[in-house]
Amino acid sequence: MLGVSPIPAFDDNYIWLLRDPESPGSATLVDPGDEDPALAALQAQGLELDAVLLTHHHYDHIGGVEALRAAFPQARVYGPKDVRIGTITDPVGEGDEVRLAGTARRFRVLEVPGHTSSHIAYLGESALFCGDTLFGAGCGRVFDGTFEQLAASLERISTLPPETLCYCAHEYTIANLGFAKWVEPESLELAEREHAARALREAGRPTVPSRLAEELATNPFLRTRVPGVKAVAEAACGRSLTTSAEVFAALRRFKDEKYD
Repeated sequence: MLGVSPIPAFDDNYIWLLRDPESPGSATLVDPGDEDPALAALQAQGLELDAVLLTHHHYDHIGGVEALRAAFPQARVYGPKDVRIGTITDPVGEGDEVRLAGTARRFRVLEVPGHTSSHIAYLGESALFCGDTLFGAGCGRVFDGTFEQLAASLERISTLPPETLCYCAHEYTIANLGFAKWVEPESLELAEREHAARALREAGRPTVPSRLAEELATNPFLRTRVPGVKAVAEAACGRSLTTSAEVFAALRRFKDEKYD
């Protein structure tokens, strides 16, 4: 079974460390924005870095790659076809597969733009490494992508198997649950999730990964077809909304401009 563990970085980032028992001395890192904790983790576990998976071009996701490749020049760097990331050795896009070195394990690349125009995710082993597209109980802001793109990307993610583990790149769950409770204040599922999330954080543990089934039950940005969520979005923007993409955009804009 693939082992996945978080490496905390900066104030609230997670770098994901992947280990495969078929190749016990090797490791893969996802979105290593900070080389220092990544190098420390590899050294502490006696691991050689074989590959880096990047989801998008923001510095808190790619900033450590140059130093990591200096330490492990054999490592391949997979990432979106984006000229803003100069450290990529293997550009990948929709439908491409990334194989972990020394194993038969493969991850399929999904293009999930919106947070950024070239954002990708990696799907395999019942896991989705989704960068800043989907968060625990939330989603990323729109930077150089579009609201329509992000709505479509989240819609796509929502169709994956409900047992899929979603490995996002930030510890935002409790803050996001506050907004989710504003949207659906009577939700028992949200109350239970908030209680569990606070217990995890008090114990010094991450709130992610989450199962997609949990996100479908509690994440307002995946619940844009729920009548109550739609009604809140319409009240927030002061007009009727026809499509789930419009509901998404109204909620995301309200959170960006008036809630946060």
